[in-house]
Amino acid sequence: MKNIFKKNTSKELIARIEKLTPETQPLWGKMSVSQMMAHCNVAYDMTYTDKYPKPTGFKKFLIKLFAKNLVVGPKPYKKNMRTAPEFLITDSRDFEKEKQILIQNIIKTQELGEDHFENKESHAFGPLTSAQWNTLFYKHLNHHLEQFGV
Repeated sequence: MKNIFKKNTSKELIARIEKLTPETQPLWGKMSVSQMMAHCNVAYDMTYTDKYPKPTGFKKFLIKLFAKNLVVGPKPYKKNMRTAPEFLITDSRDFEKEKQILIQNIIKTQELGEDHFENKESHAFGPLTSAQWNTLFYKHLNHHLEQFGV
């Protein structure tokens, strides 16, 4: 797994994003390219904002039990997997706006660095190591960039 906290990895991800156009079609799935970038931005919104309410009680228990290892573990995502409701993007989105937000999120994460993320509380999973944060961010982005052929 590449390290999103390393400048060369973030530059590589941004270069892949720069290859996308509003007309880029997915190799699988139903999202448009703009929706995909908005979908990827949700992970950063959950990390950097209070835009989404945190799960509590039994819901949090189920998320930790069933989703945590899938999200922060090394096994790649399967194509056409279901996503959490908060990550569903069904409306149309502005390509350039979502692209710039995604690029800024990648840069911000890289600049904050591994130390910032060590034992940082995740929206739904509790404290994560910087390695788990790296997996959460990189694996998700890589999966969707591959979905769009870049």
